[in-house]
Amino acid sequence: MRNSSPFNLLRHFLLHRHLRFTLAPPQHRAWCTAATPTTNPDPLWKEKEEEILRDIEPVVTLTKDILHSPRYKDGAQLTVEDQKIVEEMILPYHPHSEDKIGSGIESIMVDRHPHFRQSRCLFVVRTDGGWVDFSYHKCIQEYIRDKYPTHAERFIQEHFKRRKLIV
Repeated sequence: MRNSSPFNLLRHFLLHRHLRFTLAPPQHRAWCTAATPTTNPDPLWKEKEEEILRDIEPVVTLTKDILHSPRYKDGAQLTVEDQKIVEEMILPYHPHSEDKIGSGIESIMVDRHPHFRQSRCLFVVRTDGGWVDFSYHKCIQEYIRDKYPTHAERFIQEHFKRRKLIV
């Protein structure tokens, strides 16, 4: 073995351990036309995918910058400009935006999620003093479903893996 690090040895063992206990080699799927999907892929998919990415990229980039840059400390309110963008281009697309806004928006805040302290998220601070978190991923997904209904589910499935947006 070229690289005999403990990780590679374990990997090699796990990949080939079945060979020790079988009389016949393991069956593998044949490389043939039956192994390829039978449905024709959408010829416009790549073009539409690029269009959706171009459309959402500025808002996603700004939101990630708000959440992950040192510009905003935990508990900080967004600047007027950033808040306006969040209020107009993100929050209205949340599936429960009316519930999130409640009595009205006092401000938008960045803070740690109360149950998942390692992650930062956006909060609506209401005029009645309450505050509630909202997922910008849900907002972006609903925006995509609204604007690109025929390609939305495929795009979401391919670009929102494990609750992370892959742009």
